[in-house]
Amino acid sequence: MLTKRIIPCLDLKNGRVVKGTNFINLRDAGDPVEVAAEYQRQGADELAFLDISATEENRGVMIDLIERTAANIFMPITVGGGIRTINDIRDILNAGADKVSINSESIRNPDFVKDAANKFGSQAVIAAIDAKSNGDGSWRVMISGGKTETGLNAVEWAKTMESFGAGEILLTSMDRDGTKDGYDIALTRAVSEAVSIPVIASGGVGKPEHFYAGLTEGKADAVLAASVFHFREYSVGEIKKYLAGMGISVRLTGENEE
Repeated sequence: MLTKRIIPCLDLKNGRVVKGTNFINLRDAGDPVEVAAEYQRQGADELAFLDISATEENRGVMIDLIERTAANIFMPITVGGGIRTINDIRDILNAGADKVSINSESIRNPDFVKDAANKFGSQAVIAAIDAKSNGDGSWRVMISGGKTETGLNAVEWAKTMESFGAGEILLTSMDRDGTKDGYDIALTRAVSEAVSIPVIASGGVGKPEHFYAGLTEGKADAVLAASVFHFREYSVGEIKKYLAGMGISVRLTGENEE
């Protein structure tokens, strides 16, 4: 059985970790370097940095922040937000990140994902998809922090991103984001069944059972969460021990084995 990954997500705005509901009503959740170090202690498998205002503010990601974080932690880091050029990706990877998450630019210039995968390898390229329900069992793709409609079908777009060379899909349900009502299982399962690359479920987790459902019913390869970790409702170790007890294969180290 393949080991499932638990990934804390640090949404960044003005150099701070923030978390909101449905992409709005943001609350401060701490200094990103300190938060990242704590997640390493808890045994997180990877860490995701998403600069949620970079695209809207038409600027690049904060390279100095990536460098400071990478100097202090030793787990894979994914960085997304404001990535527009091959040089952006090169700078981010050189700063210490292991993967980049491409969202808005993949819509504006789909060949960008192809170019990125060709130059840096598919393992370094994640296609991020922010999906919103149409209310009829289908989902549409949103960009620019969920503010702009694209008219694209989320499941079909995931298949396109796989064909263009993306190595993973980071799938966020805008309807569930920050609600703690659980992942959108139907969306996660639909995308997971449509592609052969790993799918990371995101948006809505509120309790241990939601992680389990995302990995089993949703067929995700990894689960991402923010507020339940940031505001210390659960630790990564607690979630891993719960999942292991439910028969899910997870990496147990450090705090997880206590």
